[in-house]
Amino acid sequence: MTAPLRLVLVDDQAMVRAGLALILGAEPDISVVAECADGTGVLPAVRAHHPDLVLMDVRMPRMDGPEASRQLRAVSASPPVLALTTFDDDAVLWGALTAGAAGFVLKDSPAEDLVAAVRTVAAGGAWLDARVLPRVLARAKDRAPASPAASRALEQLTPRELEVLRRICLGANNREIAAQLRVGERTVKSHVSAIFMKLGARDRAAAIVTAFDAGLRP
Repeated sequence: MTAPLRLVLVDDQAMVRAGLALILGAEPDISVVAECADGTGVLPAVRAHHPDLVLMDVRMPRMDGPEASRQLRAVSASPPVLALTTFDDDAVLWGALTAGAAGFVLKDSPAEDLVAAVRTVAAGGAWLDARVLPRVLARAKDRAPASPAASRALEQLTPRELEVLRRICLGANNREIAAQLRVGERTVKSHVSAIFMKLGARDRAAAIVTAFDAGLRP
């Protein structure tokens, strides 16, 4: 029998943590191994419990989610972070993505979406809530290219890979991209893998950050 995935839950509101722990703890393949009231507790909790995922609020006192994510990314073999947010945290969400979060999920998401997001990110994927992704990306449109290295990375992509990346930036999944480009889903998956390899991106969220840092606009 496969061991349940281990999750650290981080939110400054005790009632929110209790509700999330109740939802996630009810799943046989998920175990909430620690809870933190703000970002300062994340590193100690990760070192003590070796979780598979950190589910973390973006707005918290003392240390917010993006800063805690940056500190966590500096640690070798750190678990992925799934940002937990409200509908109007667009600017902070972009900060979470650039800090290394693998995606974000809204606090008012249905329980099944929350569980799916946790499983997806723990398995190495990315979860970008389609309800707010366009607004989050709009916040980044006026940013100057942050890194010449990002521009050089994009120069490695073929025209088709650039088209796939643009659609990733719009929040499309592999099936949707396949339908839009009138190709097979397996072909899209191959393009996505090549994009990740060339950009040095671990997931869709990281690829989007690199794309916007290079000035690519969908």
